[in-house]
Amino acid sequence: MPNPVHFPDERRELASTPTIQARRITTQAFAPYGDLLTAPAQTGRFDFVARFENHRSHARTNIALVRCDAAPERLRVAEMECHPFSSQTFFPLDASGYLLVVARDDGNGKPDPGTLAAFSVSHPQGINYHPGTWHIGMIALSRPGTFALLVHEDGSPDDCRFCPVEPFDVLVKPQVMSADF
Repeated sequence: MPNPVHFPDERRELASTPTIQARRITTQAFAPYGDLLTAPAQTGRFDFVARFENHRSHARTNIALVRCDAAPERLRVAEMECHPFSSQTFFPLDASGYLLVVARDDGNGKPDPGTLAAFSVSHPQGINYHPGTWHIGMIALSRPGTFALLVHEDGSPDDCRFCPVEPFDVLVKPQVMSADF
């Protein structure tokens, strides 16, 4: 008996690719990868809200501006990057929300697939990646966005390392969970 369901090649490829679901970010869920920076509710200065680290004394602080595109509903990831010697901090300047895809290091200088996570971040929250956290480039959610970036760099290839990964998909629209309310 013939199979009544026919999937075009593209749909068959999507069905066989591992997929992770983006979820709303929380301080606790993001802690293995970095620090979530949330605007304080009260007036005043709040020091040391993140660990901004530099493991190379000769590297300089780089303040950069990053403009990024908006994500599709489903994003294919085939490469990740990390900054092994510096934290990397992003502050949204003109972004209504953005997507993070992260992984811990496997101990051999590659992303650990068992630690992959995807987070949806709302404006005006910022993030600070810990040194060595694998991640993808910035992706805005509903429209293109602009961010201020802080990182320590010396201009060498060690500033940012790239690693191909077994392709996986990210479902961008965050899954609503009871903890989100």
